[in-house]
Amino acid sequence: MTQPLLQAADLRGAARLTTEAVAGLAGLVEAMHARIAGLPRLPGFGEAAPEDERTRGITGFVYATVRGVTHLVGGSAEALLGWLAPALAAPDPHQPPRPEREAIVAALNGVLGDHLAATDNPLAIAMAFRQAGRALPLERLALRSCLVGATPKLLVLLHGLCMNDLQWQRAGHDHGQALRELGYTPVYLHYNSGLSVSTNGRILALLMEHLYDAWPVPIERLVMVGHSMGGLVARSAIHHGALIQRGGLRWPTRVNDLVCLGTPHQGAPLERAGHGVDLLLGAAPYAAPLARLGKLRSAGINDLRLGNIVSAPTGDDGTHRCAQVGLPDGARCFAVAASLGPPTRPLKSRLLGDGLVPVASALGQHHDGDRRLAFAPDRQAVVHDTHHLDLLSSAEVYPLLRQWLG
Repeated sequence: MTQPLLQAADLRGAARLTTEAVAGLAGLVEAMHARIAGLPRLPGFGEAAPEDERTRGITGFVYATVRGVTHLVGGSAEALLGWLAPALAAPDPHQPPRPEREAIVAALNGVLGDHLAATDNPLAIAMAFRQAGRALPLERLALRSCLVGATPKLLVLLHGLCMNDLQWQRAGHDHGQALRELGYTPVYLHYNSGLSVSTNGRILALLMEHLYDAWPVPIERLVMVGHSMGGLVARSAIHHGALIQRGGLRWPTRVNDLVCLGTPHQGAPLERAGHGVDLLLGAAPYAAPLARLGKLRSAGINDLRLGNIVSAPTGDDGTHRCAQVGLPDGARCFAVAASLGPPTRPLKSRLLGDGLVPVASALGQHHDGDRRLAFAPDRQAVVHDTHHLDLLSSAEVYPLLRQWLG
C-alpha cells in the first residue's frame, strides 16, 4: 500500500473512536505509565488517586496530543481527524517510524485491541517481527537483504501490554541490541496486546515457523525474552506450537532458552482486585487508573488477571478459570522479578512487587502445587529498588541475561 492509503486507513480507524473514548483511554494509559515511571507514594487507604497524573518527555507529548483532541475539537469528526492526523500519519517507509504514533496505537490496542480487531479497524496491530520499527519479510532472500550479517543465534523479544517493540529501548539501553555482543541477532515482535494471550500465542506459533524457515543461516540457538505479558505470549506460543507440531512445526522443540522479565505467571492481583472490587484500586499504588476502565477491559487485560496463556474454561457460575499449563519441556526457563522495596525490607518487597506484578507471581510461585512453575533456583532472580518498566534498562538485569545466555 502507498503511504497516502496507509494514512487514510489510520484516519478512518481513528474516526471510529469517539472523542470521549480517546480522551478516557489516553488518561487511563497515561496514569498507568506515570505511576510505573517513578517510585510510588503509598496513599492512605481510601485516598483518591491524584487526578493530575502526567508523564514527561515523548510519552507526555503523546498523551497531551490525544487529550487535546477532546478539549479542543469536541465531537466533530472532521476536526477530530485533523487533530489526530499529525500523530497517526503513517510512517514514511524510508524513514524510521515516529515513536509518538507507535505509542498511541500500542496503547489503544492494549485497552481496545480485541474490539479493534473484531471490527476490522485499521488501527488494530497485525502481528509482525520488526527491527527498528520496520516489519521484516518472512522470505529467505528478502530477509537476508534486511538482516545483513544475521548470525545462527536468533533472539526474539516480546513486549508487554500497551507497549510496542520500540520501547525495548529505555534509558539508553536495549537488551536485544546489547546481546549482540554474545553473537545474537535480535528481532522484535510487534503485536496487538489487547487480544487474548491465547490468540496471540496461536498466531505467533505459526509466525515463528515462517521466521525459522526464512532465517538466512541455519539456526543453532533460539532464545525468547518476554517482558511482562510478552512472557505469557511466548509460553502460549510454545504450548500451541507443540500441540500442532504434527502439522509440521519444528521451532517449538528448538527453543533453547526462555527468559521472562516481570511476567505475571500467576496473574496480576491489582487487576484481579479490580475485577469487581474497584473501590480498592484507589488505595493501591499503580492500580487506581484501572478503576477508570469500568467494564471496558480487553481480553489481554483480563488474561493478565489470572496469568492465562491458553483459552480459559468457563465455570458454572460464568467466571473464567485459569487453565493450567506448565513451563515448556526442553527449554531452559528463567524468571526475573522486580521489587520496589530494598532487600533489607522483605515484607515491603513481597507486598509491593514491582508495582504491577508481585514477586511470587513473576517467579511462578503458588500455594497450589499444581499451579506452581518449576523455575530452577539458579534460573530465577529478584532485583530490588526496581519497578516494572525498569526491568527493560536495569543494570542488574542485563548481567543476568549475559550470564544465562552466554
